[in-house]
Amino acid sequence: MNKEAVEKAKEHFGNILEKQLERVERMKKEEDWVNYQSLDKIIIGVVGGDGIGPYIAKEAQRIFAFMLKEEVESGKIEFKTIEGLTIENRAEKNKAIPDDVLEEIKKCHIVLKGPTTTPRKGDPWPNIESANVAMRRELDLFANVRPVKVPKEGIDWTFFRENTEGAYVLGSFGVNVTEDLAIDFKVITTQGTERICRLAFEYAKKNSINKVTIVTKANVVKTTDGNFLRIGYEIAKEYPEIQCDDWYIDIMTAKLVDPKRRTDFKVFILPNLYGDILTDEAAEFQGGVGTAGSANIGKRYAMFEAIHGSAPRMVKEGRAQYADPCSMIRAGSMLLKHIGFEDRGKKLEMTLDICGQLEKKLNITGRPGGATGKEFSDYIMETIQDPNLEDKWKSYQ
Repeated sequence: MNKEAVEKAKEHFGNILEKQLERVERMKKEEDWVNYQSLDKIIIGVVGGDGIGPYIAKEAQRIFAFMLKEEVESGKIEFKTIEGLTIENRAEKNKAIPDDVLEEIKKCHIVLKGPTTTPRKGDPWPNIESANVAMRRELDLFANVRPVKVPKEGIDWTFFRENTEGAYVLGSFGVNVTEDLAIDFKVITTQGTERICRLAFEYAKKNSINKVTIVTKANVVKTTDGNFLRIGYEIAKEYPEIQCDDWYIDIMTAKLVDPKRRTDFKVFILPNLYGDILTDEAAEFQGGVGTAGSANIGKRYAMFEAIHGSAPRMVKEGRAQYADPCSMIRAGSMLLKHIGFEDRGKKLEMTLDICGQLEKKLNITGRPGGATGKEFSDYIMETIQDPNLEDKWKSYQ
């Protein structure tokens, strides 16, 4: 019996290897980066997702439409609503992203996405793959970029999490060899590591940041993490003006909460799983995952999203209108920068710092008694028009 199980597992693993080698060859033939400002029209797809997703996506879109009013009116920017990325539709089609939804997404240059439900054991849904993982793979969104800023504490971190490899990309393709033995797989490639590292160092160079930190567990996970770390240091040699160091993921989680050390860190590069864990921890300093945005960057497509879940309980209890839209709005500040509106992106970022952390005229609690998402979005749009916005922001530093 065990011999037959082993042979079956070998065949399964062989199929995985073939597909990953095919992916490596595709990466070797990658296209150049899209120049958004050279496009006649930039199409931004708005995907509500599940639970509170449609509520916070609506508020985020209101703010972006307000900030891009001239471009929308001139036809340079078009917002396109994409339906169907709900757990109900995905379960019915038994696909992480239904084919017709994926086709509509691929017609856009940029996607602004609300949270989506990933089924887990005990849920009433089939065990379909995460829509996020599938979208990152299908659109080759290799870089997950998550900034965390707490000005009053001197925290200004930017995390570059590799998005298409590591433990997550094969997380749905493990094998139960026998009733007693389960195996999952982790993949790291030279091409995948090089491009995430180079993007992080280029970001540091562009923003005059003098330090980049690589986070792995290479002392234990010697092959995959070891290669990630080795390649990271090779890329670092191309940027001699930037200091590069490395930390192991376990001690790195401790150093983020160490007030004597945490302000030493600036830009992080991490494999997929570690990046997910560390960025959730980091977001707590900013006010929780509800305040943190995320960019998923590829050379052809980009997707910007909230990093928190879909909170179906809030919908069930009739509290969806009190959901905090800040995570999606902060992702939108990254969206604006990505498509060439750097000044407007920075302006929105400053406004979020003022409204969410510094001035705090309104407080979102997720419940009656706190502000609604619409009220908070109105507060943001009112504040962003203040001619003394930058001086106000600096006064809080």
